[in-house]
Amino acid sequence: MSGPSSSEYIPHHLQHLRYDLVKGEWAHDATGLINFHLINVDTLVMSVSMGVLFLALFYAAARKATAGVPGRFQAFIEIVVEFVDARVGEVFHGDRKFLAPLALTIFCWVILMNVLDLLPLDVPGLFAHAAGAEHFRVVPTADINTTFAMSLTVLVLILAFSVKAKGVGGFGHELVTAPFGKHPALWIPNLALNMVELLAKPVSLAMRLFGNMYAGELVFMLIALMGFAAASAFGHGGVVGGAAASLGQICMAAAWAIFHILIVLLQGFIFMVLTVVYISMAQEHH
Repeated sequence: MSGPSSSEYIPHHLQHLRYDLVKGEWAHDATGLINFHLINVDTLVMSVSMGVLFLALFYAAARKATAGVPGRFQAFIEIVVEFVDARVGEVFHGDRKFLAPLALTIFCWVILMNVLDLLPLDVPGLFAHAAGAEHFRVVPTADINTTFAMSLTVLVLILAFSVKAKGVGGFGHELVTAPFGKHPALWIPNLALNMVELLAKPVSLAMRLFGNMYAGELVFMLIALMGFAAASAFGHGGVVGGAAASLGQICMAAAWAIFHILIVLLQGFIFMVLTVVYISMAQEHH
């Protein structure tokens, strides 16, 4: 079976391995971003796998932790934990027993999911085809369903912390009296503005992470198209042109991968910090 042509390459790699809950079968039409009766199986498999990897790494570090001079692995884990705890302490001045582990989980999990974008583009597909799957996207954070699920969880935490700090009555009172005042004529504008602010937080979190990772994945796919140009040149006897296209692909892929490492780390950091900031703001009284 021949692979996709250059015009089919990117659409093929942007499709998910989906299961239709209504029909009880694999969905062959894998287009569209959000559909509530379709499950992106590849997203679930890879996100859960990265979550398990995160737990396994930190469990192993905890099991091997010593009071003396730490080994390199333990030292690295301690640096990550201390870095996250320090960032949380700068923003949130209350009890960090829940928020610091939450921030650590978000930071590490998002980075682990993001770093999958650095895998060679066609390697996961080869394993998927060997297992009988037609499509398999390996980066969970390039799926808007993942980023919105995470951001909606953050929204639930924002509401929970706000109610815990102010009480149900205080939270409801603040919704209709801040920021313009307590006059009944201002209740509706206050409520509308507060609802927009609440909804903007998960939307901005989700779209920022998704947009950056989706764009990064797409750039890797565009660079991979140079392989088609190289193959075409070699096929028509253009050794120099084929070699130039191959070398260009390698150089551009390496350069983008190095730059993309910064994006991978930065997006995990931003998602973590904004989560802590939003939860901290939710406990402030207006």
